[in-house]
Amino acid sequence: MAKLGNEKISWIVSVVSCFFLSLVLAMATTSNEGSGKELEVEKLLKKLNKPAVKSIKSPDGDIIDCVHILNQPVFDNPKLKNHKIQLRPTFYPKRSNVSKSNPIAQMWHQSGSCPKGTVPIRRTTKEDILRADSIKEFSIRRSLYSTEGHEYAVADLRGDRYYGAHASINIWKPSVQESNEFSLSQIWILNRDDPNNVESIEAGWQISQQIYGDYNPRLFVFWTRDSYRNIRCYNLNCQPGFVQVDNKVAVRSSLQPSKYGGSQNVLSMLIRKDPSSGNWWMQVGNTYVGYWPGSLFSRMSTGASNVQWGGEIVNLRSNGQHTTTDMGSGYFPQEGYGKASFFKELSIVDANNNLVSPKNFGLIVTNRNCYDITSYAYSNDLGVYFYYGGPGRNPNCP
Repeated sequence: MAKLGNEKISWIVSVVSCFFLSLVLAMATTSNEGSGKELEVEKLLKKLNKPAVKSIKSPDGDIIDCVHILNQPVFDNPKLKNHKIQLRPTFYPKRSNVSKSNPIAQMWHQSGSCPKGTVPIRRTTKEDILRADSIKEFSIRRSLYSTEGHEYAVADLRGDRYYGAHASINIWKPSVQESNEFSLSQIWILNRDDPNNVESIEAGWQISQQIYGDYNPRLFVFWTRDSYRNIRCYNLNCQPGFVQVDNKVAVRSSLQPSKYGGSQNVLSMLIRKDPSSGNWWMQVGNTYVGYWPGSLFSRMSTGASNVQWGGEIVNLRSNGQHTTTDMGSGYFPQEGYGKASFFKELSIVDANNNLVSPKNFGLIVTNRNCYDITSYAYSNDLGVYFYYGGPGRNPNCP
């Protein structure tokens, strides 16, 4: 019996030793994996956050780095390695039907300004990267490009060649139900000549906790040249293609929302092709913020075949129900001015570099019971305009 007891004790000691050895190895592996990820995150942060001439702490918690104009992240794109920066457009469209706009108000302006020769860039944080499922996911934001669950209320213009588009959009702070859903309002300028490789330039305001870490409306830019598959980028963090030249407007920075029934804060945007350089410029208010180089695209060199204005949300249908994520103000367009979201002063740039009023819109509406859009109209105060938006889930949108 004593011999059997010793064998039993030896067996127990062996099992316990193996368990603790496995535990130690697992902890070491986890520690190594953690250290490896930490190093990878730090390496990416160092790549994305360029040395700053000056840094500004915004009231919303952002850090705005004033980076030398020739040292911005876009020049990490191999396709732009030898790109010669264009500081101003060479041609200016005639603006016969667009009112003058006030300078855009961003929250960081309350804390300072960037010196000439620099561009303001919102600093990327460790938390920004870790919100993604992986560092690769952060770089491409794959989940945001999936077409599944996207819903629209959009004015759609086709049938000609377009060399730019303008609109003034009132800014809101819509409620977004899930952290990986979003709500945005934007201008799309697309070339669909090759349906398998759609090229698109997009800009407007967006709320996305997954991208920005909060629920503030923010100025954003986007581009793709292969139907959103592999070559695509929001802002400056992935395959950058937007060249900043202005020192006053920061992409990814917070915007002041409108007040329901009160003052309307408006984002006035013009995106248009410079006929000399071929670059696609973005103007916000009276400021030329920057451009997408023409060399990034192939078919866009002949202009766009499609322009769209409107709202978009992601609906993940949590618990089998439609999301409560708002589009625009979160109110249906029938609420009217000061309550519903609008696009006003709609214009397109024609082949003669003139801003002209568009005609013959189509409408793309995913589900009018959830989000709706009115037919376009005209008034002396608003120019060509429409209202759009909605609350998402409601008794008629289960």
